[in-house]
Amino acid sequence: MRFDIITIFPEMFAPVLNESMIKRAQAKRKVTIKVHDLRAYTKDKHKKVDDRPFGGGPGMVMMAQPICDAVKKIKGRRKAKVVLLCPTGKTLTQQKARSLARLKNLILVCGHYEGVDHRVEASVVDETVSIGDYVLTGGELPAMVLVDCLTRLIPGVLGDSASLADESFDAGMLDYPQYTRPADFNGMAVPNVLLSGNHHAVKHWRNEQAMIRTRKKRPDLLKTNRRKEQHHGNEHH
Repeated sequence: MRFDIITIFPEMFAPVLNESMIKRAQAKRKVTIKVHDLRAYTKDKHKKVDDRPFGGGPGMVMMAQPICDAVKKIKGRRKAKVVLLCPTGKTLTQQKARSLARLKNLILVCGHYEGVDHRVEASVVDETVSIGDYVLTGGELPAMVLVDCLTRLIPGVLGDSASLADESFDAGMLDYPQYTRPADFNGMAVPNVLLSGNHHAVKHWRNEQAMIRTRKKRPDLLKTNRRKEQHHGNEHH
């Protein structure tokens, strides 16, 4: 899979893209990641990529010309999906991540300032994505989150394929509690069932704990699951 990232802060990406799982994925040639400096595409002699909004208001808005030209140049004749990272997009979910991870080419546009000229979204963007209902300085961190989220879904990236089969959110629930050595830490003991060697009992305990943890911390996930089940049930009638 190839990621092309368009940003005004290309230096932000190296510490994240050159470490850990993403670094290994690139070494294995499972992913290719190119970071593009948006200022290289502006026609302004001062390398300006933003301007004041029509109608007034605080802050600056990213101009359409540099972004549209960058997307067209980078995309070329390749079939690529263009995603704008901004607060108005659909919230990133594991289901959405799995859908995007099937693509071969993804161009990520990092919004900034008070927003992006709407004509960008209207002309070159295929989809807008948000990583949550809060405000960040720009789309750089969301782009890093998206790259990390999608890269780990690409076959052959993770060393243990079972890790993907047992992901949180895929089953609509949070993960169960995990423990490692020592079996007793500061008087806090690992549940006996995990030391029993009884795989059936361990699986039952983990499922039970996942449900308890989800009900306590994220009951909204259970409500969403029920709505999905009802929707699928209605489709079969």
